[in-house]
Amino acid sequence: MRFAAICLALVGLSAPAMAQTVAERLPTCLSCHGAQGISDTPGIPSLAGQPADYLLVQLVLFRDKQRVSEVMNAMADGLSDDDLRGLADSMAKLAPPKASGPVLEAAVLDQGRGLVEKYRCGSCHAANLSGQEQIPRLAAQREDYLGKQLTDYKSNARAGYDPAMNEVAQEVQPADIPVLAKYIANLR
Repeated sequence: MRFAAICLALVGLSAPAMAQTVAERLPTCLSCHGAQGISDTPGIPSLAGQPADYLLVQLVLFRDKQRVSEVMNAMADGLSDDDLRGLADSMAKLAPPKASGPVLEAAVLDQGRGLVEKYRCGSCHAANLSGQEQIPRLAAQREDYLGKQLTDYKSNARAGYDPAMNEVAQEVQPADIPVLAKYIANLR
């Protein structure tokens, strides 16, 4: 809760400065999403290395309040399509995160790999889960964020701009979600 208040304060500081360039706005984004776009804050995703098209779509959804997050809705409010495109392109150019935790045990690796194959994650997110076009990069994303988003897709608490992820998530067994999140977050 305290983190959200800090982010809202940062949004408030940047809101009047609508004439800011992308380079001037980017530090505000990085204050929540982590230095170089790699988050170390629970619940906040790493954006570095995400496909620009994916980031642009998400920013439009936040700006138009079709995806609800108080902080992100306030941050994107009033920004033009060009502003959003510039922010998306800047984040996409940052080096993507790398798994930093200990190497997973062989059994967890095998189970996770099997679940990624079973649920066909690579068919949309690319074979190495690096994302493509409007599909996000999953590899080395925060484990807590991956688990929450998959749970939210499954419960339909998070609606995608395309219903494919909500449909796919219906197949995922609840017990598989933490294993998938751990495996994907530690994908090297």
